[in-house]
Amino acid sequence: MIKVLMVEDHKLLRVGLKSLLDENPDIEIIAEAQNGKEAIEKSKLYKPDVVLMDIGLPDMSGIDAAKKILDHNENIKIIMLTSHTEEKEVIDAMSAGASAYVIKDINTENLMMIIKTVKDGAIWLDPKIVPIVREKKINGALYKPTTRAAFKEKHGNLTEREYEVLKLVVDGKSNSEIAQELTISEHTAKAHVCNIIQKMVVDDRTQAAVKALKDGLV
Repeated sequence: MIKVLMVEDHKLLRVGLKSLLDENPDIEIIAEAQNGKEAIEKSKLYKPDVVLMDIGLPDMSGIDAAKKILDHNENIKIIMLTSHTEEKEVIDAMSAGASAYVIKDINTENLMMIIKTVKDGAIWLDPKIVPIVREKKINGALYKPTTRAAFKEKHGNLTEREYEVLKLVVDGKSNSEIAQELTISEHTAKAHVCNIIQKMVVDDRTQAAVKALKDGLV
């Protein structure tokens, strides 16, 4: 059972979303919050696996609330569920450690899939905002395609297989999906991801993906 904290200031949206997600037996809405302060407090109290976080909250940005939640518990996965597609908010959310950025017009089936894969360690970007991540500046660095050779100049300690795994991590694939794609065991896929995290000197797969984007892998 995936424990979810839902953060949304509009009651009608909360009720509708909860009704839809309650249909999935693998997902449990363990708590709801209507502002950032309440989200931070309830994340400490209920220890959710995943937080569905709106950006436009009445007391603080959902991005700031996400930062505070992750400062307290880095194992929680944050899914930004919002109607905002502004460049700065996309960049700030991913830099803050969000595992997914989802636009609210997504269908329920896809949202359930995202919740499950993010819980397993995947990252996910809505197709509408992928061009922002690829083409705009994040932390002063331009995200643009580069050659494999140029990327490997910066990360030459990665093996050929780890490079392939990293590209799949950037694509938002979970360990099981990576295993299936490369015809390896899930245990081996997980080991490769752990090695990548260690070699790239980051804390988790989300940071590895962001760093790979920043260095121009995709």
